[in-house]
Amino acid sequence: MKRHYVYPAVFHHEDTGFSVFFPDLKGCQTQGETIEEATLMAQEALGLYLECLIEDEKAIPPASNPKSLSLSGDDFTAMISVDIFAYKNKSNGKAVKKTLTIPAWLNEEAEKQHINFSSVLQEALIEKILR
Repeated sequence: MKRHYVYPAVFHHEDTGFSVFFPDLKGCQTQGETIEEATLMAQEALGLYLECLIEDEKAIPPASNPKSLSLSGDDFTAMISVDIFAYKNKSNGKAVKKTLTIPAWLNEEAEKQHINFSSVLQEALIEKILR
């Protein structure tokens, strides 16, 4: 599984701000009163959409080249990115207790070096998942 995803989003000026949609992701759309808010909402919508695809084990479509998109009026594109692991951590970052067993000598050495076992395990799991 990839960690970072980047998709072009189309911004359309409305009377009340900006609507945003992702041409490559059917039904993925949002809005915001300002460019800044619309961009933040687009990141959130992208993260949620991709998280749902991943959970449902559906294929993640490739991103289009923004130059190939046809725009109308004052519409414009912006590239929106999401770190799916950071998004998942934000949306479901509750801690889960796990019990593990390691050799006593390894435990002693790690404690001498003040190693945080939880951090090491999280980093190792993310590395393993990304392979």
